[in-house]
Amino acid sequence: MISYTPVPPQSYVSEPALESPAIAVGLEAAPTKISRQRLWVFLAAIFLVSVPVFIQAPLVRLVPFASLVTTCGFFLWGRKLFAQERTQVWGDLMLGFTWTWLAGSVYWGWLRWEPFLHLPIEAIGLPFAIWGIARNHGKIGNFFYLGSLIGTALTDIFFYLVNLIPFWRTLMVSSEESARLVFQGAIAQIQTPGGISWAILLVSLLLVMSLVPLRSQQLHWWAFSGAVLSTILVDGLFLLAACAA
Repeated sequence: MISYTPVPPQSYVSEPALESPAIAVGLEAAPTKISRQRLWVFLAAIFLVSVPVFIQAPLVRLVPFASLVTTCGFFLWGRKLFAQERTQVWGDLMLGFTWTWLAGSVYWGWLRWEPFLHLPIEAIGLPFAIWGIARNHGKIGNFFYLGSLIGTALTDIFFYLVNLIPFWRTLMVSSEESARLVFQGAIAQIQTPGGISWAILLVSLLLVMSLVPLRSQQLHWWAFSGAVLSTILVDGLFLLAACAA
């Protein structure tokens, strides 16, 4: 005969005990922490697309090899952050940024005179990003890279549609003084009815592609959204610089 010691009724956990202040505070704090992390990933993605452009642009003109070697530093830093659970999100994002920096170093350092090579070089990390997403690995960095690549592709498409490619080629071999005339010609080309129409259409598409993913709770979609949205910021800043010139 198997005997057991009966459990006193008072030893069971009652429902009020489950609703203790400590547990309630924890349940309220968790969503706040997650939403705050999504916001930081979104802002970091915007920063990593927009700000480094203005750092890398002069660097690749003066010392392209330095920009290329810097890629290794970003990669090693990203790997170190990714290996630690506490900083894994930021390491993941940094590894995705490494692809954009590498592509920028190669193209703007040595191939910037040929606009049609821009998008193929920028897509250098695409097979690896697709492979990582398919294996559910590094999704934050890979989606960030995809968002950056899509923004670049739409900008290049705009250049093709509005026939800005000749201005691109001329600008790459122009002096600082003659570059102003090139900018003026490019702005005049954009201000045509066709140029304005295509600009509105592509900006609207970028806005939709950047805002819709924000409805998701997943961090990788917020990284994607920030990367796409920053394309509008970067293109707008370049447009302002061209107008000022």
